[in-house]
Amino acid sequence: MSRFKRADKVDSLAGFRAVTTEPTIPSGLLKAARKSGQLNLSGRGLTEVPQTVYRLNIDTPEEAQQNVSFGDSDRWWEQTDLTKLLLSSNQLVQLSDDIRLLCGLTTVDLHDNQLSSLPSALGELHDLQQLRLSHNQLSSLPVELCMLKNLCILTLQQNLLESLPEELGHLQNLTELDLSNNHLKALPPSLGHLTCLQKLNLCHNKLSCLPDSVGQLINVKMLDCSNNQLTEIPASLSQMLALEQLYFRHNKLHGFPKLSAPMLKDLCVGNNHIEQLEAEQLACLTSISLLELRDNKIKALPEQMTLLTSLTRLDLTNNDISTLPASLSLLPNLKVLLLEGNPLRGIKRDVLTKGTNELLKYLRGRIKEEPARADEGHTAMTLPSQATVNVHDLKTLKMLVYSDRQASDIPDELFDAAADHSVTTVNFSKNQLTSIPPRLVEIQSSVSDISLGFNRLTCCSDICKFLQLTHVDLRNNQLSDLPSEMKGLTKLRSIILNYNRFKSFPQVLYQIVSLETVLLGNNQVSGVDPGLLMKLVHLTTLDLSNNDLLNIPPELGLCSSLRCLSLEGNPFRTPRAAIVAKGTDAVLEYLRSRIPT
Repeated sequence: MSRFKRADKVDSLAGFRAVTTEPTIPSGLLKAARKSGQLNLSGRGLTEVPQTVYRLNIDTPEEAQQNVSFGDSDRWWEQTDLTKLLLSSNQLVQLSDDIRLLCGLTTVDLHDNQLSSLPSALGELHDLQQLRLSHNQLSSLPVELCMLKNLCILTLQQNLLESLPEELGHLQNLTELDLSNNHLKALPPSLGHLTCLQKLNLCHNKLSCLPDSVGQLINVKMLDCSNNQLTEIPASLSQMLALEQLYFRHNKLHGFPKLSAPMLKDLCVGNNHIEQLEAEQLACLTSISLLELRDNKIKALPEQMTLLTSLTRLDLTNNDISTLPASLSLLPNLKVLLLEGNPLRGIKRDVLTKGTNELLKYLRGRIKEEPARADEGHTAMTLPSQATVNVHDLKTLKMLVYSDRQASDIPDELFDAAADHSVTTVNFSKNQLTSIPPRLVEIQSSVSDISLGFNRLTCCSDICKFLQLTHVDLRNNQLSDLPSEMKGLTKLRSIILNYNRFKSFPQVLYQIVSLETVLLGNNQVSGVDPGLLMKLVHLTTLDLSNNDLLNIPPELGLCSSLRCLSLEGNPFRTPRAAIVAKGTDAVLEYLRSRIPT
C-alpha cells in the first residue's frame, strides 16, 4: 500500500510541475494585442515563449467561448494579425518553430536573452523587416534566416558568432547590419551583394582582412571596423563614394587608407602603425571635418595638409612628429589641434598648453608672408569678427563659437540661432564665464565636443547632461573637483583640466572607462591610485606634470595601455630626472622593476 501511495505522490508533483512550466500572460495584454497588432513582453523574466503567444491569431479567445455578446470594439473575429513582438530582456534560451504561426510579423525584438541558436522557421516570416538579436549567445545563424527578402535591420552585436553563412548576400534589402562584438575572423564575399546597406558595424571582432567585395557597398554611409586585426584595407574601398563616417581605430594598419570619398566627414584611424601621410591621399578628402590619427608612428606632416579646407578637428596625439609645417595655420576652419605626446622641437611647451588658437597664431607668425594678409583672407571667407553669430560655422560645420570675447555671459541670440541646427561642437573659451551657460543644455542631445577653457569656472555640474560628449576642454579655470554624475558620460574620450586647482586626482575619472586622454598638468595633485587607474583600459595619455606628487607608486608601471605619461615638474625623488627624460616606456619599465615581489 505504501508503495502505491509513494507512486501517487510522485505523479501528483509531476502534474503540478507541468502546470507551472507554461508562463501565463495576462489576458488583457493578449486582448489588446489582437486589436493593435503589437505585443510587448519585454523584461518579464520569461524562460520560454508561451503557446498562447504563438497561437494568438489562431485560437479563439477564452472570452469568446464564455460570452457571445460583443460590442463593436470587441469583435474577436475582426482581430489584427500580430506585426510587432517584443521579447527583449528576458531569459529565453530557445525559440520554438511555432514562431512560423505569426506569419504577419514585421518586427521581432529578442535582444538581451540567452539564445544559443535560432529556429529555421524564422525564415518563413516573409514580411519581417526588423530583427534584433543583440546580447545573446548565438554562435551561428541558420541559413533560412537569409531568406528574409524584406529584412531591413538586423542587429547581432554582443554574440558569439565565429562565421556567417555565404547566403548572407541574399538579404538585398538590408539597410543596417550590426555585427560588432563577436568572434568573426572572416566575412563572406557575398557581403558585397548587400547594395542597399547604409550602416555596417564590424567593430570588436577578430578580422584580419576585409573581402574585396566590400567596395560594392556603394550606399554605405557609416563603416566601423575598429578593434580588429586588420593589416591593410582593400583598394576597392575607394569605390564606396557615399561614405560619411569611417572608423578603423585599434587595428594594425601600416598605411593610410586610399580613399576616393567626396562625402567623408569623419575618418578615425587612431591606434595603428601608420608611419606616413601622402599628399595624394589627402587630396581626396575634400569634405573631411574630423581626422583622428592619434597613437600611430607618423613622423611628419605634408605641406599639402592645406588641402583639407573643411577640417575642424585634427588629432595627432602620441605620434613621432618633431616639426609642424607652418602652413597648418592656413586651414580656415581648424578649431582643435591635439599634439600631446609628440617630440616637437622649436615650439615652447607654454605655447602648446595655451590651446589651438595660440598655436595656430604662432605658426602663422612663421610664414614669410605678412600675417595680416593671411588674416584678411580668412576674414573674407567668414563673417566679420565682430558678428555675434558665425552663420558659416553654425550651418556648415555645426559649430557654435563665441570665443575670445572676454564676455561674462553668452548672448541669447547664439542659442536662438543654434536651435534648428544639430550642433556638435561648442567653443566658449577665453571669456569670463563663472558657470556653464544655462541655455547650453538646450542642445545637449547633439553636442560631442565642448571647449570652455580660459574662463573662471568653479563648478561644471551641467556638463553631466551632455551624454554624447567625447571631448571636453576645461583648462585654465578655477575647478577643484568634478561632479560624481560625470560617470554617466560613457562616450567621453578626452578631458583637459590643465591649470586648475585640483589637489587630488578626480575620483569620478576612475569610473569613466572610455577615457583615452586625461590632462591634469599644472594643478596641485598629490597622489594617484594606480589600482583604479588600471581599470581605464583605453587610457593612452596621462599628463600629471607640474603637480605636487611626492612619490610615484611602482604599480603605475602596470598601466600597460599608457603611451604618454608626463611626470616632469613634480617634487618626487624617484624615478630620477634622467629616467623621466628617457620617456614613457623607460619610466614604466623602471616602476615595474620597483614592484615588491
